[in-house]
Amino acid sequence: MQRPIYLALDFPTGEEALHFLNQQELAEVPVKVGMELYYREGPSIVHQLKENNHPIFLDLKLHDIPNTVKSAMRNLAGLDVDIVNVHALGGAKMMEAAKEGLLQGAKKSIPKLIAVTMLTSMNEETVRTDLKQPMELAAYALHLAELSKTAGADGVVCSPHEAASIKAACGADFLTVTPGIRLAGSNQNDQHRIATPAGARRMQADYLVIGRSVTEASDPKQAYEQVIEEWNNYDNNN
Repeated sequence: MQRPIYLALDFPTGEEALHFLNQQELAEVPVKVGMELYYREGPSIVHQLKENNHPIFLDLKLHDIPNTVKSAMRNLAGLDVDIVNVHALGGAKMMEAAKEGLLQGAKKSIPKLIAVTMLTSMNEETVRTDLKQPMELAAYALHLAELSKTAGADGVVCSPHEAASIKAACGADFLTVTPGIRLAGSNQNDQHRIATPAGARRMQADYLVIGRSVTEASDPKQAYEQVIEEWNNYDNNN
């Protein structure tokens, strides 16, 4: 994988997503393809992005019985993307099945399997009232990360605020992929556990996922370059 910053292509159509990348001269940047875009365009959008040399995080968050997830991952592995994910809440057997499917279906390299811990739109109240979970959010995210590692995942999707504790428990090579990244002054939108690029790096994030702070900026290319600059400056100064 190349740069550690994935741009979320949360556009209604593939045409709009590809036009945005071309118009903003964001050639070959890593991108995240989520449910909105993939369910509209299917594998064709992945093929088009790969033809343009974009590393791809396919963010479909699979969550089903183990056999179904295994079969789905076997198919997705053939797309030769860089990262795929499941919900850790699906349990260890489901995550193990996902890994088996990737191993069986990969034609070239095996995509990294990342498990979603707690969505960044969730907060303590959501965990307590909706999920009826007695553990605090950070502790529960850590539990799910440890479960994911035991099941063979390569890392987790977590908020930047949980990244350091997950690294400490699961090891330096266990990847932390962090959405909820916002440039200073950007709208928080529906996210709760957020951080700036430099803040996420300080909190031991390996990869960032950033969307609206760039795609809705008045100058998206400049905003994306600012993300890279903040990330690089932190590394250079530490």
